[in-house]
Amino acid sequence: MSHLNPKKLLLSKWTAAKPENKEKHFIVTKLIEPETPDTPDKPCELIIIEAVHSGNSRTIPWKELTDTTKWLQGWK
Repeated sequence: MSHLNPKKLLLSKWTAAKPENKEKHFIVTKLIEPETPDTPDKPCELIIIEAVHSGNSRTIPWKELTDTTKWLQGWK
């Protein structure tokens, strides 16, 4: 799972390993680019992930998705 490409995360589907408030399935809705324009090749560091059930969004570091104790790729 450590081979995630941050540029390909947009609209990817994820399952919370430990769902809270009936929020189990999520979709990556936005990639947040670095604020410094002098590093255009630097990939995003943060993403916005939205719960399908409630529509609640949260901002997390994209690398958090590689932690299988928190996230599973796809909808399980």
